[in-house]
Amino acid sequence: MATALLGLLGVFICALAVSSEVLPQADFDVKGVAGKWYLIGFATNAEWFIARKASMKMGVAMLTPTDEGDLEMAYSSLNPDGTCWRMNHLAQKTDVPGKFSFRSERWETENDMRVADVKYDEYALIHTIKTKADSTTLLNKLYGRTPDLSQDVLDKFTEFSLEQGILPENIAILPKNDECP
Repeated sequence: MATALLGLLGVFICALAVSSEVLPQADFDVKGVAGKWYLIGFATNAEWFIARKASMKMGVAMLTPTDEGDLEMAYSSLNPDGTCWRMNHLAQKTDVPGKFSFRSERWETENDMRVADVKYDEYALIHTIKTKADSTTLLNKLYGRTPDLSQDVLDKFTEFSLEQGILPENIAILPKNDECP
């Protein structure tokens, strides 16, 4: 029992060490990420993902920089029954450009979000460390300015997620979906 706990602790510490090395893209420009983005890729080590992965579809994010340099994030995704799932967050800037923090009241998590890679007119790869009570999970999202990205960008997202210790079966390229009205 003690050996198993020590092993799990070692894995947890390694996961934290790997994720803490993810830095925001150099010369990040918050105004460059403004506008509409399609959520194309989703990767996480969260347990809930396994049960929900098959039903997840592409959604839309509207990112709006504030005058203070924070980032308003509005997400929406059309459900199979025609209703919309929506979520909003205000990600507060930190001293590091491209690194933000926010609290999710819905999920009761503290979130450390980093824009790890962005080509402002094409894609954005966002890495988030979510902390709830004594558990930490990683979440990588791949956004595109259009619903279609090149295979090279999709491969970059997959490789980045694997480097963060996310298992291959927990990396998804989401199927296309109609947008919320």
